[in-house]
Amino acid sequence: MKMVERETTVRLQGGLFARAAAKFVQEATTFKSEIFIEKDGRTVNAKSIMGVMSLAIASGQKVVLRADGSDEETAVEQLSQLIESDQLF
Repeated sequence: MKMVERETTVRLQGGLFARAAAKFVQEATTFKSEIFIEKDGRTVNAKSIMGVMSLAIASGQKVVLRADGSDEETAVEQLSQLIESDQLF
C-alpha cells in the first residue's frame, strides 16, 4: 500500500488551535491508519493534541495531510474536508 498525501489550506476561522485542534485530533483517532500533518517542513502525529497545537496552524496556511494504513484514503479525505471548512466542526 502507498501512503496517501494531500496538500490543503486551513479555512477554519480560528485556525487549528485549542477546541478545533481537539476536534481534529478526536476525528483523526477514529481511523486505523497512521496520520500525520505537516506545516513548514515539520511533521507531527495528527492523533497527538500536543503535536497538532505545536504547529500553530493559522487560518489560510497550507498543510500536508498524510495517512498510511487500511483506511488512509478515507482519513485524508474526511480530515481535509474538516479543515477546509470555514467553521468549527
